[in-house]
Amino acid sequence: MLKDGEDGEDGEDGEARTANLSVLSVFSVLSVFSALSALSALSALSTLSALPVDNLPPGPDLSPDFHADSHLRTICMPDPLSPNVQNLKASETVAISNEAKRRKAAGEDVLDLGVGEPDFDTPAAAAQAGIQAIQKGLTRYPPNVGIPELRKAMAQNLSRMSGGRSIDPDRIVVSSGSKQSIFNACFTLFGPKDRVLIPAPAWVSYPQIVHLCRAEPVLVPGDLEWGLKVSARDLDRASNKLTRGLILCSPCNPTGAVYTLAELRSIAEWAKANDVWIISDEIYRRINYGPGPAPSLLDLPDDLLERTVIIYGASKAYAMTGWRIGAALAPPHLTKAMAAFQSHTTTGANQPAMWAAATAFADEKVDAEVSRMVAAFRSRRDALVERFRREAPGVEFVEPHGAFYFFFRVDGIREKEPLTGSVFCEQLMKQEGVALVPGGAFADDRWVRLSYAVSDAELERALDKIFGLIQRLASARAA
Repeated sequence: MLKDGEDGEDGEDGEARTANLSVLSVFSVLSVFSALSALSALSALSTLSALPVDNLPPGPDLSPDFHADSHLRTICMPDPLSPNVQNLKASETVAISNEAKRRKAAGEDVLDLGVGEPDFDTPAAAAQAGIQAIQKGLTRYPPNVGIPELRKAMAQNLSRMSGGRSIDPDRIVVSSGSKQSIFNACFTLFGPKDRVLIPAPAWVSYPQIVHLCRAEPVLVPGDLEWGLKVSARDLDRASNKLTRGLILCSPCNPTGAVYTLAELRSIAEWAKANDVWIISDEIYRRINYGPGPAPSLLDLPDDLLERTVIIYGASKAYAMTGWRIGAALAPPHLTKAMAAFQSHTTTGANQPAMWAAATAFADEKVDAEVSRMVAAFRSRRDALVERFRREAPGVEFVEPHGAFYFFFRVDGIREKEPLTGSVFCEQLMKQEGVALVPGGAFADDRWVRLSYAVSDAELERALDKIFGLIQRLASARAA
């Protein structure tokens, strides 16, 4: 039978298949699949005979009171989905967030440390700019690539973060969130037989986006001793002549690891030598716990950026997740292709949100608010790391240097029966009402991701519950 997410081998046409079967006789011990196979030579089943027997859907229930003279029965074949989505899976992080919201709405006491969005409000100046845009009637179709004011503000913002480097606003395409920007870049660069390397653990959407482009995502495991980051050597071992792209994220979701400038240079040099495109997701760049913003590929010489796309946006650092503003900075020919593609999909981001983002990237008061938010994230990070070291000394974790995620390992908590991240998160939700994301969503189910983009009080309560579960599991191991 057809399994979820699979298509029949010869089901390309996507036509609804219906066959009227006049069943002359059937034995109760005969399975439906055998009956259909035996009848497949009949002309009435010509549309079904092309499908392998193993891929047929369940037939009618042959209950004990079924008789050969029953009325004609109709078997409705489900429309096969396009091969474009045969590997598609729903976002686990979105699903967990939705479940936490559902439980809260039902009156349950749930602490959601699974969602990846700041707990702060959008800075007032940015929000007001969006409101004023609506009041001024700036609600019509916008320029497909983004309003000039936003592209200029983003270019200047990126320039300030990279030592005054010249950034051409015409090379920026604004989209409905950085996720769309990543999709635009992948769709215009990659296709069937192309391999795209993705350091793992990795954000849930990277492999799915590559699949949607009919390319092959190749997960490259990071080194635990190196904060689960990858090196140029790791990438080279995973590469072959079909490798066309690399999706890099720094600061990293889900680990909070940050690549140093030297590490980025080494990877960029490897990519240039191997004609590999780099899509560098820098949406968390401002949320860095070192001096200034996190290192970027924009801090490297021009000759290393010829096959580079920088992904940026307003969602994370500016607390504007719901405004849906992202952007891609790319070479001119790719910018043109992404703009053409976007003109046939969303026709760009919405105008009020773009005016709000233009203010966010340019306003000094907003910049000061961002600095305060980053300081709050760092304070929470420090408290979180200190408590894990003190109260769960045997639990491995990646010390985050950016973003607002904490990635810790659970498979060693219970030696005789190793835990998975999925089991740990399920027990934590059931017993303590705390939502985290299992590492399986990021390609390694030995781990769990915690988002500390919550209030200090919520974080403290959640940690009390998390350590309580860890201690119970550890005690059961000792017993």
